[in-house]
Amino acid sequence: MQLRTSAHGARPHAGLDPSRSSTGVIWCTERASEHGFLDKPSEWANLGQGAPEVDDDIKGCFPRPTSIPISENAREYGPTAGIKPLRAAVARLYNEQHRQGKDSKYTWENFSAIPIPLSMTDGYAIHSDIVASEIARGTSVIITSNPRNPTGHTTVNPELAHIQDICRDRATLIMDEFYSGYNYTTNCDGSTISAADNIVDVDTDDVLLIDGLTKRFRLPGWRVAWIVGPKEYIKALGSCGSYLDGGTNVPFQEAAVNFLDPRLVRHEMAALQSHFKAKRDYCLNRLRKIGYKSADDVPDATFYIWLDLTSLDPPVGHEAGISDGLNFFDKLLHEKTIVVPGIFFDLNPAKRRDLFDSPCHHFVRVSYGPKMDVLEKGMDGIENVVKKARDGFKWTNITSMFGGSAVHDEPELQQSPKVDHNI
Repeated sequence: MQLRTSAHGARPHAGLDPSRSSTGVIWCTERASEHGFLDKPSEWANLGQGAPEVDDDIKGCFPRPTSIPISENAREYGPTAGIKPLRAAVARLYNEQHRQGKDSKYTWENFSAIPIPLSMTDGYAIHSDIVASEIARGTSVIITSNPRNPTGHTTVNPELAHIQDICRDRATLIMDEFYSGYNYTTNCDGSTISAADNIVDVDTDDVLLIDGLTKRFRLPGWRVAWIVGPKEYIKALGSCGSYLDGGTNVPFQEAAVNFLDPRLVRHEMAALQSHFKAKRDYCLNRLRKIGYKSADDVPDATFYIWLDLTSLDPPVGHEAGISDGLNFFDKLLHEKTIVVPGIFFDLNPAKRRDLFDSPCHHFVRVSYGPKMDVLEKGMDGIENVVKKARDGFKWTNITSMFGGSAVHDEPELQQSPKVDHNI
């Protein structure tokens, strides 16, 4: 990955070197490991990992299995598109949660195991007029996450329904709904967010819904996910899967069937929402007290905070080096705290925009997925970095301590473009 040298002298970021290319979370973990993170992870606050806490300490949530019985059938190759009991359980869940009173229902055949620019000024909302404009100029497929990572915002009805009406018979709409359970817009009543509510006919509406056990069921290690959509799409995806990975392992599919009872899921989501909302509010209150005005932008879903580092009030000078995501990440390593610099969420496929011109450069993603004691430690780390910056503290050069800097020198801060991107 090559970056142009900007007119004001910016140099490429070490993490974006083609010999070290990786996702944002992996890159951050690798840099933290140079500081001893993998040696003693319990001493760190990892607010960068995009995963929820996975233990059984959340009041009201059902216990996760500690062992899985393996049937004789599970020893054989399974169907590429998934076993029928799990496919039927997913269809039933969507029908009871999102298709009540509708003639068109999902069946087991509708399920398979498996950039639009947005603006910070209006909360990164997906607007129907933007969707209509994209379709009018020839766009045939629209893919988006709802709720959205990293901003923590979501689109709900009637706007979501209007977007689907615009796309119907004109464009395929692919919805990443992995964070649908982390919904704080309905008073933590267990309701989930899904475009399934607005589908007229499950076999003719070109809408694909992607979800799984990873996020809202807090089982990221199981690697069980699904796609819900028209039967013909699912058949085609199953055919593709036979050439790619052969499908999801059968024992985990069998174990997942019992998780998806609609009444159990509703109770699970209510407990999940109350628990994570409390953690969200704790982090936002701490960040406000530290001085970050952008913490007033309250995420209504997911378990992420999209923190604008330039919103610190009173501000600190550029020389403090905590107003951009890369340097802020660098300073936090000294506090054994990890966040993800915003540049890893920038849509810049042609690599033509300079690194320091990125509209995401002055943001970090803070995850409140970990347990509360980890969040407390992480907020302490952020508070310490800001306090040291205000006191004129000079951080030890990382190059001399760890043999390689995580960031290069940054030029004077420039005004970011008005259009931000979200993935």
